[in-house]
Amino acid sequence: MAALGLLWAALLLPLSVSGLPTEEPTSGETAASSSPGHCRRCCDSEDPAVLADAAHVSSASPSALPYVLPEVRPYINITILKGDKGDRGLLGSPGKLGREGPRGDRGPQGIKGAKGQAGSPGSPCQTRFSAFSVGRKTALHSSEGFQPLLFDTVFVNPDGHFDLAAGHFVAPLRGLYFFSLNVHSWNFKETYVHVVHNDKAAVILYAQPSDRSIMQSQSVMLALAPGDRVWARLFKRERENAVYSDDIDTYITFSGHLIKPEDD
Repeated sequence: MAALGLLWAALLLPLSVSGLPTEEPTSGETAASSSPGHCRRCCDSEDPAVLADAAHVSSASPSALPYVLPEVRPYINITILKGDKGDRGLLGSPGKLGREGPRGDRGPQGIKGAKGQAGSPGSPCQTRFSAFSVGRKTALHSSEGFQPLLFDTVFVNPDGHFDLAAGHFVAPLRGLYFFSLNVHSWNFKETYVHVVHNDKAAVILYAQPSDRSIMQSQSVMLALAPGDRVWARLFKRERENAVYSDDIDTYITFSGHLIKPEDD
């Protein structure tokens, strides 16, 4: 224990000696010594102002060094590392079409252009219409088999497309045509009349036997080619077949006209 006490006294003696002042401190020394952790060295300046500045620097940054180390920043010249330009890549596939944008505003009307030159002469005029209407003033009884219904009165046939001698209408153009047939039945006799396209019956007009005669009508629309024929015929069956007319009034009529050419 005595040896341990001597060891502690030897360690604490320098601290106690350095902490005690040996003489009256000056104002500069007071300022310097008032800052904790600062000691005056024998080589320090005696100027109070210099001591005060040293004390201020010491109090502001106790860990400040006598000089500042320069900051080192590495610099890499990127142009040295840059390689040569590579080859152009392959063209990619086209992308999807985008949405159609809104319709723009209508632009201003342009100025009127100069009159053009006259064109070359066209082809000869082609008939763009056809019409006929015929009638019969004579009664007709059917014979065995088929019997054409002929007409003796012309109401309309401006271009001669209806052949009055044969009782046929001949189509001049390809297109749609409308036909209408009107007859007067005979008392106590049947009435059978076909509207025929070329050689095939298209529609039939029929009236049963009766004690009085009546008007009957039939109409049809047909698609015809140039040269096609449309006409009417009676045909006999078990009973007597006939149509009525007289010299005073026209009871039997057959009419037709072109509605629309095919190339319109």
